[in-house]
Amino acid sequence: MIRAFGSGTGELAGVVLRPRTLGLLIRTAGLAVAVTAAAIVIAVPLAWFTTRSDLPWRRFWGVATALPLVIPSYVGGFAFVAALGPRGMLQAALSPLGVERLPEIYGFPGAWLVLTLFTYPYVLLTTRASILGLDSSLEEAALTLGKTRWEIFWRVLVPQLRPAVAAGGLLVALYTLHDFGAVSLLRFDSFTRAIYVSYRGSFDRTAAAILSLILITLSLLIVAAESRSRRRADYHRIHSGGGRRTLVIPLGAWRWAVFAGCTFLVLISLGIPVAVIGYWLVRGTTGANAIEPTLTAAFNTLRAAAAGTLLCLLAAWPVAALSVRHPSRMSRFIETSSFVGYALPGLVVALSLVFLTARWVPFLYQGLALLALAYGVLFLPQAVGAMRASLLQVSPQLEEAARTLGAGRAGTFFKVVLPLVRPGVLAGSALVFLTAMKELPATLLLSPPGFATLATRVWGATNDAFFARAAAPALVLIALSSVPLTFLVLKERSQEESGLARDGR
Repeated sequence: MIRAFGSGTGELAGVVLRPRTLGLLIRTAGLAVAVTAAAIVIAVPLAWFTTRSDLPWRRFWGVATALPLVIPSYVGGFAFVAALGPRGMLQAALSPLGVERLPEIYGFPGAWLVLTLFTYPYVLLTTRASILGLDSSLEEAALTLGKTRWEIFWRVLVPQLRPAVAAGGLLVALYTLHDFGAVSLLRFDSFTRAIYVSYRGSFDRTAAAILSLILITLSLLIVAAESRSRRRADYHRIHSGGGRRTLVIPLGAWRWAVFAGCTFLVLISLGIPVAVIGYWLVRGTTGANAIEPTLTAAFNTLRAAAAGTLLCLLAAWPVAALSVRHPSRMSRFIETSSFVGYALPGLVVALSLVFLTARWVPFLYQGLALLALAYGVLFLPQAVGAMRASLLQVSPQLEEAARTLGAGRAGTFFKVVLPLVRPGVLAGSALVFLTAMKELPATLLLSPPGFATLATRVWGATNDAFFARAAAPALVLIALSSVPLTFLVLKERSQEESGLARDGR
């Protein structure tokens, strides 16, 4: 704000009112809406199929369909350009058949496809956690009243999932607004790309600051719209135990059609990036001297991501608890404010933190703590959204009953609240950890001297067109990111199976 308003209202109005700014606004908002809608359409049915249906290999699809989240957008963008772009791998394979040119992948179609494929797991994970925490007795009651499976899905299940779907959709929309890697590689002119060009191409960064304020305003409008759309309704269970046994719905004739759809989704969201990385890994020559830097970068990545995740969890719980248990204008303001950092490009957050620490907090400058702080600013909403959705399902009467039985605040939290919100805490932790490992601009600017991560090694190699050199760290990054995500999905499945065991099945 100081930078944007420092040059006077004349330049401010000139940047805001010029036609290019209006075009950026329309294109960026349109991309966010399109990606969010597509992610919800893919993720909500997929979450139900992998938790409530008799889908073959249901546990495998629960893991595989969430794995695209581990692929950074810049890696995914590069993979699709290399595979489907002009003179790409598919073009080379089809050229003997007389195919000289494929449909254009650059621009809006490519950006929409890539961002949808690598962000829909945000909605999938929060929705799955919410489904596993639902009380299936409501669905059983609807069955006894003669409702069809389709009516139960829309009138009983979907209303209860609204907080989780809204939280995941909000993360997708904000991620799309601040993404830089995919839109740049696919040549889609959005706010983040314009801000980056303005920072790098001009000594006067006032225009970049003004564009950043417009981006913040757009993100706040989206957060406000999501907050207004919430209905004042109870989403918690009506009894204190774990949910009743999970209903398994037979898909009938649609069983193998859904199986084919899951196969196609995994092939395009995982198969293409892994195939491109494998191609460059085999084509390049990775000597033994490249193994040690990759292992060092992997260790640094884990350290930084773990520090950022811990900070996010400690900061997110008070925000979620205030929003759910003490609703007021102040709590809504605090919750809304927590989403501001996620809408900012990592570049803007990093530059502001450099300015802050270099002038007033020099002992934090170029330290790991500053990088963790940047992750906390950028990814706090991921933890807040998941925790809030789970806490909404915990009846306040359970906490009141525990207090009347002599449990203190700490005992009530650890023995009653925490076990019930564990799916949301795990989902939020996984989202923050995975996203922190993939974060590029903030890591580039705030990492301590000599502190290379997998993301910075991948970007450095691809930026210099050494794709073979980028293959090994990219593959390690995907493998490391897959571990916590797989653990999260398996924990969800064990929770479901333990619920079945308690029910006597």
